[in-house]
Amino acid sequence: MVTPPQDWTERSRELAAVLSRVALGDRAAFATLYQRTSSHLLGVVLRIQKDRAQAEDVLQEVYVNVWRAAQGFDATLSQPLTWLTSIARNRAIDSLRRRQSEPQTVSTSAGLGDDDEHDMLQDFASPDAGPLDLLGQAADARALQACMKALSGEQQQSLALAFYQGLSHAEVADHLKQPLGTVKSWVRRALISLKGCLERAHGSAA
Repeated sequence: MVTPPQDWTERSRELAAVLSRVALGDRAAFATLYQRTSSHLLGVVLRIQKDRAQAEDVLQEVYVNVWRAAQGFDATLSQPLTWLTSIARNRAIDSLRRRQSEPQTVSTSAGLGDDDEHDMLQDFASPDAGPLDLLGQAADARALQACMKALSGEQQQSLALAFYQGLSHAEVADHLKQPLGTVKSWVRRALISLKGCLERAHGSAA
């Protein structure tokens, strides 16, 4: 690990330390990074990608990218938040380009006609602890395993591909040979179910 410059703020030095742990595969550190930076990065994305639902999808992709690229962070080249912001901006710009090239039927396929689609997106935008925060709060790994087992096979597979193997939604859809909108729905619903299960587990352990 490269020692951060002395003129960095305390926050930057702390984020650099967290990123170094993320680079080693520390999921608790990843949850901490998400908690400390997601609000800022969502704001960055929203300045480029005005559609709130799309911005939430982009934010998920940003953290998938950060998880698999954390080893590439170089404290001699940029501060942590600058590096993260660059990833967020690039993902947001890529999202706009994809939207421009997609047929209209694809761009609206994520909406399955369910009223709870809006509620799930609002849940991601909530200031309350999100799914990734709760991953770091789970006191017992067995609770996470139990919560994962409660998901459907499609949800487990899509989450594993997106968050453990670092695939984008489009790559997951291609891998599973399913429509992009279907995969996005599986991931959203899985995260909401996982969040509720971990909240209950965390509450019962308190």
